[in-house]
Amino acid sequence: MTDAPLVAVLDYGSGNVHSAVKALSEAGADARLTKDRGLIADAAGLLVPGVGAFSAVMSALRASRGDELIGRRLAGGMPVLGICVGMQVMFELGVERGVDTEGLGEWPGAVTELQAPVLPHMGWNTVRAGEGSTLFAGLEDERFYFVHSYGAQDWTLDVIKPFREPVLTWCDYGAPFLAAVENGPLSATQFHPEKSGAAGIRLLSNWIGSLPAS
Repeated sequence: MTDAPLVAVLDYGSGNVHSAVKALSEAGADARLTKDRGLIADAAGLLVPGVGAFSAVMSALRASRGDELIGRRLAGGMPVLGICVGMQVMFELGVERGVDTEGLGEWPGAVTELQAPVLPHMGWNTVRAGEGSTLFAGLEDERFYFVHSYGAQDWTLDVIKPFREPVLTWCDYGAPFLAAVENGPLSATQFHPEKSGAAGIRLLSNWIGSLPAS
């Protein structure tokens, strides 16, 4: 497809990148794993993958100056999608095993250990999609694949009109946590769309369909 929108997958040393590239391609994007700053700046969309510890992901992002690339895109209103720990680092703080790590601070609040008797939360789960969601259009009853022990368990961002209220999607595992956020150019999912079968591909396709024309 020559008219497929270009989606850059940020190459900063995270795992799960090749499955993410494959899923984006299946969903209709011209997906490229890249460190090229010009390509990342100009792409219709940027996907930020993330697996492992919050602190390790933040260290790798800062070492590669990926944090600057994400910040510049968002400052210019250019779409970014974070996945798993790539969602978690968008918050101000990550708290893991008593260690506090500063996040990117795009959203207020902390990522903390889930309140559940068995961790990690691993496997398929349903979500409660927020009203007016773009990501979950047509997917309100689907299940998605999670593997994590930490998450954002509350939302404290105050939005001043005329800006739109963020669309919040919740999941329950022991207690509610945020499964996805759609907030202007920045969207993110705690689950792995690239591991969520046809529903995950459809969700990525919904996001790709919302990208600006190049």
